[in-house]
Amino acid sequence: MSSGDATSNQHPETREFSEGSRRPIYKTETTGDYWQDVWIAFKRLGEMPCARNSLLSGIASGAGVGFIRAMSASPFVASNWAVGTFMLISLGTWTVCRKNVETERRRLSRVVEEMPKRFIKQKETKDGISEGVEK
Repeated sequence: MSSGDATSNQHPETREFSEGSRRPIYKTETTGDYWQDVWIAFKRLGEMPCARNSLLSGIASGAGVGFIRAMSASPFVASNWAVGTFMLISLGTWTVCRKNVETERRRLSRVVEEMPKRFIKQKETKDGISEGVEK
């Protein structure tokens, strides 16, 4: 299949929610061609939350540490340090970012759940005040 096919323009994931959980279950549609599926996933990498920032941080850190290490060690040792630093920084920043996103989602859902309760309290207090004034 070529990259110009109609299947490459379609959104490959569908979202469904499980009965016992609020978390979505992703069902990924494949084209049947492994390399095309990899290419589609690679093109959509920037849409993943936290992926772009963590990869950029990892690349910059790995390049910096690799360059500094290359001044005093062999290229093989320097490349090991660069790859190790890339992995460590990327995974660390991705984990922290995902944790922050999850806590923000929980905070937002809590606010959304409490919003109707606030309006009910405001109505009750307004009704109580207006009844007290009329009496």
